[in-house]
Amino acid sequence: MLSSPARHEASRGVLLTRSPRTDPTPVLAPELGLSHMVSTPGSRRLEPVTLEGSTVRLEPLALLHLAPLSEVAFDEALWRYSPTPPVRNPAELRDYIQSALSEAASGLALPFATVHRSDTRVVGSTRFGNYVPEHRRVEIGWTWLARPWQRSEVNTEAKYLMLGYAFDVLECIRVEFKTDDRNEQSLRALARLGAVEEGRFRNHMITAGGEVRHTVWFSITAEEWPAIRRRLEDAMRARR
Repeated sequence: MLSSPARHEASRGVLLTRSPRTDPTPVLAPELGLSHMVSTPGSRRLEPVTLEGSTVRLEPLALLHLAPLSEVAFDEALWRYSPTPPVRNPAELRDYIQSALSEAASGLALPFATVHRSDTRVVGSTRFGNYVPEHRRVEIGWTWLARPWQRSEVNTEAKYLMLGYAFDVLECIRVEFKTDDRNEQSLRALARLGAVEEGRFRNHMITAGGEVRHTVWFSITAEEWPAIRRRLEDAMRARR
């Protein structure tokens, strides 16, 4: 926990500013060209926030993203392992967005549109969910990314921004992830991220296609975050 409204990490060129005001205050990582826009610290709700890096911008998901997401969302492979029904047309995408916004209204979820900054193209979506402020934990998931941007810096930087917000702003002590145990791409990505595999929930869900899903759980803890952050920063620098 922070004992003051600001924390300086001068050795890393990172400034994290906590403000008691309600207007957004920038949280900067100038050496990487990354910034978060944050509101009141210690909130028991997830409030809309924009997370921006050098490659990707995560904007609070809204119906205005319906048209640009329609250009990339209707690839059935994106929804193969999702417990939610596949999105195949604009009407179903609208339902998907509205469902996400309903969850966001509870303050326990925060869905994003993933924007590739260089061409301002919306290339996917991701989300904070299952936020439990009293236990200082949150889940990162509901992530889908159009194929040309998979396994690219877009996903790496998006995870970096979200993990930084979870640990450095929300002051979580645990961030969790879960995926279908058949989703080899997701399993490999979480392992590369540095998340620890914790176990498998057998017969955990019934998918939209009627299949029984076994779910693999991963997590990153606050103690593990500094080393993972440094490794992600090194990897992003190496790509530039």
